[in-house]
Amino acid sequence: QVQLVESGGGLVQAGGSLRLSCIASGRISSLYAMGWFRQAPGKEREFVSGIGWSEHSTSYADVVKGRFTVSRDNNKNTVYLQMNSLKPEDTAIYYCAATIGPLPARSRTYNYDYWGQGTQVTVSS
Repeated sequence: QVQLVESGGGLVQAGGSLRLSCIASGRISSLYAMGWFRQAPGKEREFVSGIGWSEHSTSYADVVKGRFTVSRDNNKNTVYLQMNSLKPEDTAIYYCAATIGPLPARSRTYNYDYWGQGTQVTVSS
């Protein structure tokens, strides 16, 4: 089993920044792909960003390109999501997800086997 724990969410004004972290533990090696998704009230969970087992493979939703940056530190089994120029429409619960294997960045919820509990991000106008 793999456990994922997100942190770093909070309340920020529009234009501000936050950095989310997701720590993976359990039966995990460096060979896994990670993703960030978000879900706003009344909406479906949507893809935000993904990073493959190689940090050179990354993917972003169009709505966050140029504002968000995903990265990973395999020594710490941690994936980060740096979020800049935040907008009120970025308000959501942010979830990290993992799938085991030497895979590239993935963007579908069904690509992932493990999910964290989520961290709330609220952007005020």
